[in-house]
Amino acid sequence: MTDFDPNDIGIANGNFFGLPFTAAEADIALISVPWDVTTSYRAGTHKGPQAIMDASLQGDLFDQALPDARKTRISTVPEDLSIAEKNSRFREIAEKIIEGLGEGVSKKNYSSETELVNSASEELNRYVYQTAKEQIRSGKLTGIVGGDHSVPLGAIKAVSEQYQSFGILHIDAHADLREAYEGFRYSHASIMYNALKEINNINTLTQVGVRDFCQQEHDLIMTDPRINCFTDSLIRQNSFKGKLFADQCREIIETLPANVYVSFDIDGLAPDLCPNTGTPVPGGLSFAEADYLLWQLVNSGKKIVGFDLCEVSPSAEDQWDANVGARVLFKLCVYSGHNQTITNITK
Repeated sequence: MTDFDPNDIGIANGNFFGLPFTAAEADIALISVPWDVTTSYRAGTHKGPQAIMDASLQGDLFDQALPDARKTRISTVPEDLSIAEKNSRFREIAEKIIEGLGEGVSKKNYSSETELVNSASEELNRYVYQTAKEQIRSGKLTGIVGGDHSVPLGAIKAVSEQYQSFGILHIDAHADLREAYEGFRYSHASIMYNALKEINNINTLTQVGVRDFCQQEHDLIMTDPRINCFTDSLIRQNSFKGKLFADQCREIIETLPANVYVSFDIDGLAPDLCPNTGTPVPGGLSFAEADYLLWQLVNSGKKIVGFDLCEVSPSAEDQWDANVGARVLFKLCVYSGHNQTITNITK
């Protein structure tokens, strides 16, 4: 840190933001998961982690809310290079299934291929779980950088072992409550269904910005008492009627318990901020709105116990998606680091 100049050019050193902290020195560990096997519309999010890392070197490390943000001790777990190879192999199988289903072929015709994909996804989940668990055991807050939105499940499970109960703040255009979408048990469209089903000590799922979901998901939202869904439509209607966004954020945060995991799908933002994400949807939060919500969470007295950022997909033409993703990741990291200080003081 002695030789590190936060005002100088970012150096590609294998760490997000070019920060100089080693694994031993860090308080936050970022885990890259370049996986988008089950993406149902447009692939490419497996390129997200590297694109975000590249773009993160161009971002300034000063934050108006946290002038010492550059001192947040963030390290990056070395990427398991086998994930990208497996992603390519099993994505090819999944694409064949998805294309066939789109042409009206029965799922039964793809039972063996589907099981190959499901087994690969289970293996990926185990890797994320073990890697996150190792970091948590060493006293670090973990952040997952995807990849599609299926990848954080293992990390959420690792976090769940540290707390009797906790909640999830889920920012997303989609509810992600489908059961085994397209036959894939660990589909990107099933992450929250799987989390609620497989992790018993999640007592609250609070969703923000959702604007694209099916009847089955709607029914689950309406009948599962753990789920609070602040749809994009609800947020906009409240705003049109004069309700301040600050008041809406307070109501959102009040639904959450003392311990909160933040799951941030980039398509929760307006699509002009993430035009190349896998399944963009009109509407969504502005960057400033998402930033404000996270900052209010940080200062609410609740503890952030982990986070993920998923579905960033870079364009071949420009790095806009990656630039936005890098800035969201920076906010998640420095806010979470500041939150740990606050909650430790107030214990």
